[in-house]
Amino acid sequence: MTHGDPCPLQQRPEETTPLHPRAAGPREWIGLALLALPTLLIGLEVTLLHLVLPVLAVDLRPTSVQTLWIVDIYGFMIAGFLVTMGTLGDRIGRRRLMMIGAAGFAIASVIAAFSSSASMLIAARAALGVAGATLMPSTLALISNLFLQPRQRALAIGLWATVLALGMAAGPVVGGVLLAHYWWGAAFLIAVPIVALVLLGAPILLPEYRAPWPGRLDMPSVVLSLAALLPVIYGIKQLAKGGPGAVAGFAIIVGLVLMALFVRRQRRLASPLIDLGLFASRAFSVALGVLLVGLVGVGGTLLLVTQYLQLVAGLSPLAAGLWLMPPALAMLAAGIGAPLLARCVRPGSLIGLALLLSAVGYLMLARLDSGSGEIPWVIASFSLVYFGLGTLAALGTELVVSAAPAEKAGSAAALSEMVQELGLALGIATLGSLAGTLYRLRMTAQLPGGLPPGVEDALVDSLAGAVSQGKALPAGLLEQAQDAFVAGFSLATTTCAIAIALLALLAAAMLRHVD
Repeated sequence: MTHGDPCPLQQRPEETTPLHPRAAGPREWIGLALLALPTLLIGLEVTLLHLVLPVLAVDLRPTSVQTLWIVDIYGFMIAGFLVTMGTLGDRIGRRRLMMIGAAGFAIASVIAAFSSSASMLIAARAALGVAGATLMPSTLALISNLFLQPRQRALAIGLWATVLALGMAAGPVVGGVLLAHYWWGAAFLIAVPIVALVLLGAPILLPEYRAPWPGRLDMPSVVLSLAALLPVIYGIKQLAKGGPGAVAGFAIIVGLVLMALFVRRQRRLASPLIDLGLFASRAFSVALGVLLVGLVGVGGTLLLVTQYLQLVAGLSPLAAGLWLMPPALAMLAAGIGAPLLARCVRPGSLIGLALLLSAVGYLMLARLDSGSGEIPWVIASFSLVYFGLGTLAALGTELVVSAAPAEKAGSAAALSEMVQELGLALGIATLGSLAGTLYRLRMTAQLPGGLPPGVEDALVDSLAGAVSQGKALPAGLLEQAQDAFVAGFSLATTTCAIAIALLALLAAAMLRHVD
């Protein structure tokens, strides 16, 4: 703005300057509400399947490895494509890419709802992940276009993160309500009306944005990023299936080598897929790391908690979903309150305290028993875990986006979402594998003789497999399987407690100077 401008209040958005950014009006806040819809949908999709999984498993009868693929292929595909989609949105338009992804998400949801086999559902979930990767960076980056004033943008990002947390928290409740009246496929069809609203409202309420000088999309970098991630995923799956081995180790090493080549290429490009200069900011780098590790614990523990409530405590899907409402409220309280409290308390201190509370929650979960009387203890413990998640999601995301220059908001948003989705998926894979390995070891050691091969395989494979056999099991064997599951659960949550406590101290120390 020049000194001779006669009417600065009527400036167009592109004419505002960093010193005098335009304040957001009602149209922008309504646009934020529209952006919240795909964000809510992504959050629902992350956790809704956890509650549906035991019912789905009885119908499709997936193996333990297929079960892990069904749950975490979605998150892995999102994580793999987020950076590519964030860069693509800068080139073809963030709003356009979001609308294309939303339409694809609806189509893949219908395919998932009517899947007739575990393999078909895995493929549909992979397609959902690719479509979801177009939504996450677009919604967060468009917020930076709608809200130019820093305080308004911080509040909008906090609300965005709260809606994402709301979706994750509401997933089990929504799944329980749907399963009480419909078949498991209805849990996927909920995406269709949400997508319809987004496609109708986006052209009216949301601005289009393209980077003025985006450069070309480097396809070798796209291929390298996927080629680096997929072998690591395969290695983790092999570890889940058969424990440490040469194939799993080789796959992970190949992935890491390709990742090093990817980073090297990014340093040499004028228009890289990932701007490595963003990592020069300590706040940016530490916030990304804290988000990654924090979400690993939450992703795996949520899977185990929902299985405990249904397969051990014997709750129906709806009852389990209703029991998970208090943790959801704890997450919402943290997601809304943390950005407000951060105005007078340093974010690093708040994040450190919230993570310590989460560590206490993990320790409480580690002393579970197999009886239904443990349910209140589970819910109280998990509420502490979710409180930490709400604080971490709100403050961590805001730290990442605000630490990046405005012209790199899309790249920062993509990286933030990539580490969160990857953290959730890695948590499901690693903690699910850790708990599952101990379960199989215990069940193999105490199997009685004379069981039919099919029954024996299902019993050793997973607790869901044991439950699916029902009356075919000898008396007392299901209780032994539940005890073995609880032992694996305790091992996984004890590991989380130690890791998150260390993370809390690291976050508080590394972010102590960030305002």
